[in-house]
Amino acid sequence: MKTKEINPISFLYVGVDAHKDQHTAVATNCFGQALLEKEINNSEEEFAELVSKVKILAQAKSLKPIFGLEDTSAYGQRLALHLCQSFPVKVVSPVLVIRERKKLTHPEKSDSQDALGVAKALISKIGTLPDFSISKTSEISKGLKDLTVDREFLVKEQTRIKNQLHRLLHKAYNSGYREKFKNPFAVRVLQYWSKHPVPTELSGNTLLKNLIRRKIKRLKNIKKEVAEIEEEMKTLLDQIDQKLETLNGCGIVSASSVLAEIKDIDRFSSPNKLARYGGFCPGEKSSGKRIRHIKSKSGNRNLNKAVHRIALSQLGRQGNKYSKEYFQKKIAEGKNKSQAICCLKRKLVNIIYMMLKHKAAYDYAARC
Repeated sequence: MKTKEINPISFLYVGVDAHKDQHTAVATNCFGQALLEKEINNSEEEFAELVSKVKILAQAKSLKPIFGLEDTSAYGQRLALHLCQSFPVKVVSPVLVIRERKKLTHPEKSDSQDALGVAKALISKIGTLPDFSISKTSEISKGLKDLTVDREFLVKEQTRIKNQLHRLLHKAYNSGYREKFKNPFAVRVLQYWSKHPVPTELSGNTLLKNLIRRKIKRLKNIKKEVAEIEEEMKTLLDQIDQKLETLNGCGIVSASSVLAEIKDIDRFSSPNKLARYGGFCPGEKSSGKRIRHIKSKSGNRNLNKAVHRIALSQLGRQGNKYSKEYFQKKIAEGKNKSQAICCLKRKLVNIIYMMLKHKAAYDYAARC
């Protein structure tokens, strides 16, 4: 449900701090005075009990309930689905809750304090907070988010195991193992190491052989799991009418990362708002007559990182000639490479916005 009119005095603000097994809810008036505090389990029966108590309090105070959820790990999704059938439900960023906590004379962190912080953030930002969405696109984006997080975890584990295998192969072959093969972790090379983990003179070192074979086995399993995840990403992307993969440097993984963070493009009324959300707009740092702008460190850093990877790919050997020309144009204007890449990322945000908004391929979006 969406709020049609914004009159802060007429609402009962209910902030919810969501966790895995239980949630804490605090209801306040428009002045931030706590009127109700309740801790519930993550079950439909407890959800119904919370709704009943909120309705009774709202009726007694002649107020309209509105809920805000700080849900960083999606533990409150079931509760939000239950609540949005009867009440407006807003998504509150943890950053806003932290700001509310810092305003206190003695900042303390507890579930009830966090829930109260959610309610206060809801009061101050009621007109700008996004509504909890249950559209097909937002549900698919949540699935893509889970897959991208899982893939990132596996890639980090793969890097650690490769470093460990480097050390073990150096023990077995010294520096000579690097000269045997151009890529020591290619599929065929891993099969070779599995058959010949140590040279002939160390054939009696069973411990070292087992260590190397275990690392190789885990590497093969990770590669298989990553391939399965990317196949699942492709399946989910095919269910959304989007053509992000036609953008140079944006493959299945990058497209999934972008959509996982943007969720539903209809949340943003313009490319400027999407750029603000992703932290692509420079921040002002001026004093007196000195006017300066610096690279922003705020916004959704995961989205920023995904677009940064696309920008670097477009500047590569097999990249996009228009992006390269734009990059060189900014360099000629006196910007350094870091600043020029920031400009390119901002331009890419416009293109991504048009592609998602109009469900268009890259060629059309680039002309808009």
